[in-house]
Amino acid sequence: MADDALAIVGLIRNAQGIRGEVVVEPLTDAPDAVFASGRRVFLGDASGNVKDRAKTLVVDGVRPFKGGLMIKFDTVADRNEAELLRGRYLLAPVEELEPLGQDEVYLHDLLGMKVELDSGQVIGEVTACYELPQGLTLDVKTAKGSVLVPYRPEVIERTDIDDRVVVVKAGVGMFE
Repeated sequence: MADDALAIVGLIRNAQGIRGEVVVEPLTDAPDAVFASGRRVFLGDASGNVKDRAKTLVVDGVRPFKGGLMIKFDTVADRNEAELLRGRYLLAPVEELEPLGQDEVYLHDLLGMKVELDSGQVIGEVTACYELPQGLTLDVKTAKGSVLVPYRPEVIERTDIDDRVVVVKAGVGMFE
């Protein structure tokens, strides 16, 4: 991975209050570290792309809020500016994050991955990822439509980043 690579770490849900705070859905296992006061993030899209790397947001303050975080960024002065951020993804430099474990993957890396059964049969492609109460779920586009696939060990055999493939256990019966 390049030294300047970025990883999606959060999604701005909406503006809150009049002082420029935003409600963020953390998309990281370490939100306390990633969104600590003084940390920097960039605005991007669901594919992990940033339009303007010069526009850095620095966390001024953070507190828990309704299952997510309420964050005040240094350059967002009021509600009008905060409203412009709604629906944008927050990305952090990979080198500033804890290294991924052996069986871990960044969410944006899953997008566009081929999905196949452990028998080798190609099923489709990952088009979206959802953080649901039951855990991470992949939206897989197949020839017959869209299928939601839980990203859990009892369903997923393995994820191969290099080959860009998610292998699903055939015995779970999701694609029959």
